[in-house]
Amino acid sequence: MIDLYYWPTPNGWKISIALEEMALEYNVIPVNIGRGDQFKEDFLKISPNNRMPAIVDHNPIGGGEPVSVFETGAILIYLAEKSGKFLPTGLRGRMKVLEWVMWQMGGLGPMLGQNGHFKFYAPEQIPYAQERYTNEALRLFGVLDRQLAGQDYICEEYSIADMACWPWIITYKKQEIDLEQFPNVRKWYDLMKERPALRRGYKVGSELGKPDGKWDEEARKNLMAQAEKPEK
Repeated sequence: MIDLYYWPTPNGWKISIALEEMALEYNVIPVNIGRGDQFKEDFLKISPNNRMPAIVDHNPIGGGEPVSVFETGAILIYLAEKSGKFLPTGLRGRMKVLEWVMWQMGGLGPMLGQNGHFKFYAPEQIPYAQERYTNEALRLFGVLDRQLAGQDYICEEYSIADMACWPWIITYKKQEIDLEQFPNVRKWYDLMKERPALRRGYKVGSELGKPDGKWDEEARKNLMAQAEKPEK
């Protein structure tokens, strides 16, 4: 059994989708990031970066003590290796998938996160920041659109690279991005939506709520003060 420390956000959906696609047994442990659960001592032992998601595998390959993993790229690779699915074993195919997983982690996710932050969460409107991150978001959509030209999936066959990227692309409306400008992304996005396991993974924790662009004061304190544990 795998414990999934989770909250329904793009990063959380990456892992719930992967677990469903790989048909791995898992147990959801909610981490309410708006209420500061990510700062709790027990969670920090698993995810020292005080970010969810994280997992604990109680039945790792080879047996032994449970294995904990934080950071979504590392989790996706771990789960793919555990299940033997969605990560090629050949050198070239494997490296291509890992390149695009890292692209999502280092570019697509952080830049869309900043774009959304300055449009919807920042306490004041900063035109420079909005323009900077809007342009970068559009650039990254263009990169993905070129990669998808002439193929159904990011790395030809469905992989953890698709699972990493789709939960961020699904935010395009909130990001105020016209997906019709990127026809290959639009086709891929729609194809992905037809996968039953992906749909199940996306719905995990739907009863907990989804990002809505609004923070109350407690959520603002917990989500902004990342450098140290909030005062009790």
